[in-house]
Amino acid sequence: MGKVIFIGAGPGAADLITLRGARLLATADVVLYDALTDPTLRGHAPAARWLHVGKRGFCDSTGQTTINALLVKHAREVQTVVRLKGGDPSVFGRLEEELLALAEHGIETEVVPGVTAALAAAASSQRPLTRRGTGRSVSFATAMTRTGDLNATRTADTEVFYMAGKQLAELSRQLLAAGWAADTPVSVVSRAGWPDALQSEHPVGELARGSVLHAGRPTIVTVGAGAAPLTSLTSDNGAASGETLKPLKCTVSPHGDPRTNTNTSQEP
Repeated sequence: MGKVIFIGAGPGAADLITLRGARLLATADVVLYDALTDPTLRGHAPAARWLHVGKRGFCDSTGQTTINALLVKHAREVQTVVRLKGGDPSVFGRLEEELLALAEHGIETEVVPGVTAALAAAASSQRPLTRRGTGRSVSFATAMTRTGDLNATRTADTEVFYMAGKQLAELSRQLLAAGWAADTPVSVVSRAGWPDALQSEHPVGELARGSVLHAGRPTIVTVGAGAAPLTSLTSDNGAASGETLKPLKCTVSPHGDPRTNTNTSQEP
């Protein structure tokens, strides 16, 4: 009986996988991979058998029952099976169903975390998900429920919606109904973690305007404190209130020491 290792590949480019994930991927005999994983990851396990079991919204997808059966089948035949998931396996990755299916057959498992798309979207847009004084809580949700309904809420200072590209107009209406003000900032990032990532900013009341720009692309929508432009929140850091911050400019010396030129108005 073999072992199944669940590895988070990250949300985009291959080098977002963790060192542990890359090391264990190299041990695979069989890899069952998601639709949005970078094809160049095959270079980590060139001798393995790679099987596509991806899921895409509103498109042909591999059924979950089929994926479960394939995991069990291959775990009985080879020593190491890797289930390569986009982002992080435990965030909207149907990890529970697959762990349960393997546990029912007594198959050993291991889970390696990865970078989830919300973090990549925050990084590429330079919009921190948490903010001192204004953003102490973050909520992750899918734009659509299992029944095909959209149910936006206001439960945290920052709310992040996954797989939201085709629902921006309806999401705007739902957010307003949930109590978000029409001028609440929203950051929309499609293909987060990839070189061709796109980001746009809208108030909640005009969120539908982003539909054309992000059409047909995996999209993350961030609402609230974590979507706001970078501004000085306090007067004790040497900057006037409301001053826009500039990104850090950082270089690395040949000895690996960071040489950082910071905007003096930025928080330590």
